[in-house]
Amino acid sequence: MSDYRTPLDDIRLTLDAISDISSICDLPGYEHVDPEMVDGMLEELSRFVTEVIGPVDRIGDQQGCTVEDGVVTLPEEFHTAWDQFVEAGWSSISQDPDYGGGGFPGAIQTVMTEMIGAASRSWSMGPMLTVGAIDAIHAFANEELKETYLPKMVASQWSGTMNLTEPQAGSDVGALTTKAVPQDDGSWRIFGTKIFITYGEHELSENIIQLVLARTPDSPPGTKGISLFIVPKYIVNEDGTLGERNDYKCLSVEHKLGLHASPTCVLSYGDAGEGAVGYLLGEEHQGMRYMFKMMNNARLGVGVEGLAVSERSIQLASDYAQERRQGRAVGSPAGEQSLIIDHADVRRMLLTMRAYTDAMRGVLYLNAACLDIARNHSDEDIAQAASDRAELLTPISKGWCTDIGCEMTSIGIQVHGGYGYIEETGAAQHFRDARISPIYEGTNGIQAIDLVGRKVPMKNGAVIKGLLNEIQEFGQKLNDAGEEFSLIRENLVEAAVATEKATDWIFSNGIENPNDVMAGATPYLRMLGQLVGGWLLARQAVFAQEQVLADNAKFDKEYLNNKIVTARFYAEQLLPIVGAQLNAVTAGSSDLYAMQAEAFSI
Repeated sequence: MSDYRTPLDDIRLTLDAISDISSICDLPGYEHVDPEMVDGMLEELSRFVTEVIGPVDRIGDQQGCTVEDGVVTLPEEFHTAWDQFVEAGWSSISQDPDYGGGGFPGAIQTVMTEMIGAASRSWSMGPMLTVGAIDAIHAFANEELKETYLPKMVASQWSGTMNLTEPQAGSDVGALTTKAVPQDDGSWRIFGTKIFITYGEHELSENIIQLVLARTPDSPPGTKGISLFIVPKYIVNEDGTLGERNDYKCLSVEHKLGLHASPTCVLSYGDAGEGAVGYLLGEEHQGMRYMFKMMNNARLGVGVEGLAVSERSIQLASDYAQERRQGRAVGSPAGEQSLIIDHADVRRMLLTMRAYTDAMRGVLYLNAACLDIARNHSDEDIAQAASDRAELLTPISKGWCTDIGCEMTSIGIQVHGGYGYIEETGAAQHFRDARISPIYEGTNGIQAIDLVGRKVPMKNGAVIKGLLNEIQEFGQKLNDAGEEFSLIRENLVEAAVATEKATDWIFSNGIENPNDVMAGATPYLRMLGQLVGGWLLARQAVFAQEQVLADNAKFDKEYLNNKIVTARFYAEQLLPIVGAQLNAVTAGSSDLYAMQAEAFSI
């Protein structure tokens, strides 16, 4: 089993070709950052991740976590890595300087999420959820709460979570019953049970800041009656020191398929009788709106999990394929076993993994760059257009990338053959760790419904149509790039036209036959993700060609030529999936409801 190696060239190429990191650094608020500084920071982060976080991954999978009398125990190595993470200040890189952050673009936070997640998915969940909690508090809390909680959270001395799900509610957050009772001093008391709370209890940080959705007295039913509360594990005294333990407890941690050392907790609030002390975040009954701020950032982060686990899986599979000998490849000498990487089908699997991994990185880094532009660009129209593009990309980032992550880790097992099914090789762990991501932060079915129901209709379709037009117009740039790009251009334009047909069908049927559109939502998400991934690989290939022809190329020319090959392979073998989805998108829902429910269990 090989160690994780940070794909620095792939990260840098995507930042240059897709994120346009130079332009991001020129935005207001990022004047203190330049591409050279980013490059040096990535070098140091790479060293830290591979030396400190990577080694804990296998340990976490084997040892897992336990709970006894409310205390969750994680592997000792997780504590050591966390302490070094805090000491090095990595968690603060992209946070607000007013609260101790480094003020780097959010795109760099996405890169860090990839690196850490690829090094150890279980360990990475703690910092990722903390970033989401910081975003919610920063956006909606009053200044007193910000000053109380943000500096320690930015430094990762305190971690953060979000508490949505309850046993009876699942993804239907509006069905939650946790209640909040107002107190004379302005605080609240929280009573209820939350499940599936990632890093809801542990001893890694000094304090845990739970963001809890709850109902206030006489609140309206459904999501409109939900408010959001800050509930710290330890009450924070007026002087900033930690006081008594709050009235909530971890009842259990889940025994999961993967992510064994990421504590998924059942938390019970108010068991001692008085209730857990909480503080209203923002306004009453605005909890879902606030939580979506946290969830949308978390959805991008979960999408990065699909990328991270795919990168780790292809590294493992590629290393194995260059060591394992089996069979005789076409053209190899008689009587000798060939390395399995010399077999055409193994090459196909590895190139599929590489192409999808590069495509995912493009989608996610573009999404992150759009968010930076939306937050910081001085031109309101440009900022709004970037915000709209980010809204459209978010369900693709979360849904498509995590689905593909599961597929790539499965292929990684296949490359290993029978040994991939054996735990000692490590391939099975990545497959197991990947499987939760399509469920996290709103299942991918919910992402697909969000895409066709909210994102595609944005501004009467102007946002999605603008994207499709931009993709088709890029065909001219591919045409100008030469014959080497002709097949990429033809397949990309053909896929964009098929997606345009599917999109027009959604607009034509969405109002009169909404269930027909819902029935095709998941195929449409796959269709759009597959298209955008191919478009971004094509953009990267053109950029690579420009670098090859440049006198001062930043990257090795063989490496750049390999990226052109990867884009061509994706266009020829993976982009046709787009057209194949068209009938599935437009089939309607009649067959889905043609059988009685009982027939499924016969």
